[in-house]
Amino acid sequence: LQRPGSEWDLAQQRRQYALASQRSDSAPPASRKPFNWGSNKKHRDVKLRLQLLENMTDPKIEAELAPLREAVKEQGDLVRKLKSEGAPEIDVKKAVNELKARKKVLEDRELSLAPQVASFDRARMEDLLKRRFFYDQSFAIYGGITGQYDFGPMGCALKSNMINTWRQFFVLEEQMLEVDCSILTPEPVLKASGHVDRFADLMTKDVKNGECFRLDHLIKNHLEKLAAAKDATAELKDECTDIVIKLDGMTKDEMAAILRKYNMKSPITGNDLTEPIEFNLMFGTQIGPTGLVKGFLRPETAQGIFVNFKRLLEFNQGRLPFAAAQIGNSFRNEISPRSGLIRVREFTMCEIEHFCDPLAKNHPKFENVADTVMTLYSACNQMDGKSAQQIRIGDAVASGLVANETLGYFMARIQQYLHRIGILPERLRFRQHMGNEMAHYACDCWDAECLTSYGWIECVGCADRSAYDLTQHTNATGVKLVAEKKLPAPKTIEVTEVVPNKAAIGKAFKKEAKAITEALAKLSLGEVETIGKSLSDSGEHMLAVNGTDVKLTNDLIAVKTTSKTVHVEEITPSVIEPSFGIGRIMYSLLEHSFRMREGDEQRSYFSLPPVVAPLKCSVLPLSNNAEFAPFVKKISAALTSVDVSHKVDDSSGSIGRRYARTDEIAIPYGITIDFDTLKEPHTVTLRERDSMKQVRIGLDEVANTIRDLATGRTSWTEVEQKYPRFEQQEASAK
Repeated sequence: LQRPGSEWDLAQQRRQYALASQRSDSAPPASRKPFNWGSNKKHRDVKLRLQLLENMTDPKIEAELAPLREAVKEQGDLVRKLKSEGAPEIDVKKAVNELKARKKVLEDRELSLAPQVASFDRARMEDLLKRRFFYDQSFAIYGGITGQYDFGPMGCALKSNMINTWRQFFVLEEQMLEVDCSILTPEPVLKASGHVDRFADLMTKDVKNGECFRLDHLIKNHLEKLAAAKDATAELKDECTDIVIKLDGMTKDEMAAILRKYNMKSPITGNDLTEPIEFNLMFGTQIGPTGLVKGFLRPETAQGIFVNFKRLLEFNQGRLPFAAAQIGNSFRNEISPRSGLIRVREFTMCEIEHFCDPLAKNHPKFENVADTVMTLYSACNQMDGKSAQQIRIGDAVASGLVANETLGYFMARIQQYLHRIGILPERLRFRQHMGNEMAHYACDCWDAECLTSYGWIECVGCADRSAYDLTQHTNATGVKLVAEKKLPAPKTIEVTEVVPNKAAIGKAFKKEAKAITEALAKLSLGEVETIGKSLSDSGEHMLAVNGTDVKLTNDLIAVKTTSKTVHVEEITPSVIEPSFGIGRIMYSLLEHSFRMREGDEQRSYFSLPPVVAPLKCSVLPLSNNAEFAPFVKKISAALTSVDVSHKVDDSSGSIGRRYARTDEIAIPYGITIDFDTLKEPHTVTLRERDSMKQVRIGLDEVANTIRDLATGRTSWTEVEQKYPRFEQQEASAK
């Protein structure tokens, strides 16, 4: 592979930057120990930096990045050249791997040079999540299972609110058709979709106890430790860093060679490891008592929508475009789950399949979002070593950067949703898949990525999948998953088809007659032409029906060509698919909203927007004075009547301590009943979590005010302008 000149030593840069950015979670977890994810001290004080859209604002930074950018561009140009010249696939693959390696060095360095905006304590956040039971590892009292989590009251409510907001934002707004399909999926469905053959990772096993390790993770961890050793030579460090960066593009044989070269052992026991084997990431199962029907737990929700396309099209009166949506759990048998909710074995997805005419991918609402400014990291910019850029989505579609209006519309709507639930705009970007990443059938694909302490995390995928899925299921079943499109004017076409003599077939084949006529009806044009030639040459044709060859002669079937006038044509719709990983979005949201009080770092809380906060309000009597009890009951009933979730905390702790407790679980507003509440007219104080400011408000107004705050009908600024400011709680009766 070509290398830059001596003015810039790529290997030296790789070693320096890769070692500097090693994550503390690289070591494999101890076997069978309870998962203590909430107190890993190595995770403390992670420095969060934001990648600048324009790093060149600082000449010194740009001067340091310039040779890295040039190296990426040089390799990107080489990849383009090899592809245009039709070079051998192995040469293209090697060049692409090198491009990825250089691109990663550039991205890591860009991120490290961007200004520090926060000091993030992941351990403290995880302690809070665990202590207040947002979520915890499943079956923890039995030692737990990595990659599986149970959501507690706060996590469950947060997740529910995120999904409800998603449903309102997409299903209701776009009048989508929502379905709820079976999780158990027969093998033929996933065979047709490609999951059975291609949905796999490489792994290796401990030869003695059978413990499994994902191969790329094992190699990465082992080589990073080698490179970090005090006695590691510069040559060894360069070699290890090169391999780690190129792991994603390596073949099974290449990884096996690395395993042998470095004599890698089980990181848990030190035992020998097996040769690499492919591991299908789907959970297999048997459907029914006979064990003859093989199935899987679905790896995505999309296939349930595709196989129901005909019913959905019929429900929509046969009209395109339309969208279907599904919310539910999917399963992937990850070899090495890691990073909390980011890589798990069971996860909730919200998926949309928008079906449209392949030749008409405009969207009627696109003009509503055309002025939305988005941070787009295009494939060209990635190959040229440039940063993400801000651009109007209307301009991105007009220039061809985004393939079509429908894809652009959903990208803008995804951004609006993520902003609404609290994802920070400056930590969100849309990265376009490069040609080597994209499925062969896809027209364009963008991932919404959130910046976290783990780096940029893919949270939402938005892809133009063309007509691939419906075509695959049509070919597998013989059932046409097509829509009818009205022609501008009628046209005459020639139709060649097999015409069965049903009476003769019934007499000759008895019970098999129905299967034969059904098989004849599913023939493609090419198969019909083959039958016609056979009948013309020999007067008979052997037709495969349910695995058995059946002889059909001229007296049983005939091939005829006729002319007919048609007013519609059949089309296989294209699919635009936004796919949301709720767990990943939730984790990113929790990181983005985690705060510590200025001047009191012991007080931490989540600054979640009211729309997704688990509880909208707390009700806090100033003390355990019996006179406060009727007001607590009245306010609680009023909040319930307007569908405001709330928590009453009448414990004996100080009001400040109780405020801190409600802040920890992200409650945005607090109602305090104090001694002024006992006076006419009855009033209470209303506190806002982030600013800790309070106003005095009438008892009869507070429930509706909080409802309006929680739904976004009003803002805290408007409340402050409407009601008098309250400065201090009364601790005792006057």
